[in-house]
Amino acid sequence: MELKEVRAIVTGAAGGMGACFARELARSGARVVGGDTNAAGLRELMSSVDGIEGELSVAKLDLTDEASVSSFVSLALDRLGTVNVLLNCAGIARDGELVSIDGGGVKKLPLAQWRKVLDVNLTGQFLITREVVASMIEAGVGGVVVNVSSLARAGNPGQSNYAASKAGLDACTRTWALELARHGIRVGGIAPGVTETGFLGSFGEETLEGLASEIPLGRLGTTADLWRAVRFILECEFFTGRTVEVDGGAAMGHL
Repeated sequence: MELKEVRAIVTGAAGGMGACFARELARSGARVVGGDTNAAGLRELMSSVDGIEGELSVAKLDLTDEASVSSFVSLALDRLGTVNVLLNCAGIARDGELVSIDGGGVKKLPLAQWRKVLDVNLTGQFLITREVVASMIEAGVGGVVVNVSSLARAGNPGQSNYAASKAGLDACTRTWALELARHGIRVGGIAPGVTETGFLGSFGEETLEGLASEIPLGRLGTTADLWRAVRFILECEFFTGRTVEVDGGAAMGHL
């Protein structure tokens, strides 16, 4: 797929990789609608884009609300005519061990904390992918879906909810690729390692240096690194059903 032919929805567009992907697509000539719950972040995205060859607009999107998802997709279709790319970048983390010792007692991971992460990171991806893919099939345009997973999909202490959501999204990537190939729709994913985004904003320099030292390539990832992987998936017409690890080799430590 040529990037100038892309008519894309990007979720999680208010910051991090979602904002990066939305900007890069628009600069490459694509037409893009970005969605997020963070109105301030969406405004910042719009003010940070200059010299674009394509088109970029934004709208509120709450992936935990089925009506919001349906309304957002309808709005994007009104603006773009058709959608042939969906980048599922939205995601949250609400970390905590399954059980832990707190003040001499046992503290349990709250069900609400578990559900919130699954609602956004997995159920929300299901809802918007279902709506966008239906529009692709109805319009007969084919397309590409890219899901953002994580190195944590293999399991990570203190992140049972996050790890489960990303492992589940990986399974959906493979399942949807098999189901949708006959409609000319490809589905792929990327699994970032530790990447310089807002998620790391509260980490000190010493902590970040420690994280970088555990990565074979000796540095943290950047959103630019991830964009190159997404671009490959979009442009390679023979790629589907796989999740690409973009982690500086970190996953090799889990073998």
